[in-house]
Amino acid sequence: QVQLVESGGGLMQAGGSLRLSCAASGRTFRNYAVAWFRQAPGKEREFVASISSSGSSTYYADSVKGRFTISGNNAKNMVYLQMNSLKPEDTAIYHCAAKNYGAGGAVPNEYGHWGQGTQVTVSS
Repeated sequence: QVQLVESGGGLMQAGGSLRLSCAASGRTFRNYAVAWFRQAPGKEREFVASISSSGSSTYYADSVKGRFTISGNNAKNMVYLQMNSLKPEDTAIYHCAAKNYGAGGAVPNEYGHWGQGTQVTVSS
């Protein structure tokens, strides 16, 4: 069983940057594909980005492509989401999620492990 804890959220002006972190305990991230999802008030959960268990493959939602970067550090059991050029529409609670092996992907039901989330608020 892997436990996930997100950190790094906060309040930022539009155009700014934040880096979210997802820390894993219990199991190494080496065997897990990891994704970031977000959910804004009154909206459905939305896929943001994923990274494969090998770290060699990443996948992004069109809405964040070119602005966000997902990366991993297996030695530290961490996955990061670097968010640049933030927009007010990026405001949401961001959750990291993990699934055993695989290439990642945008289907939330495939992920069996979820963190509690970290709030990101972008002001205009």
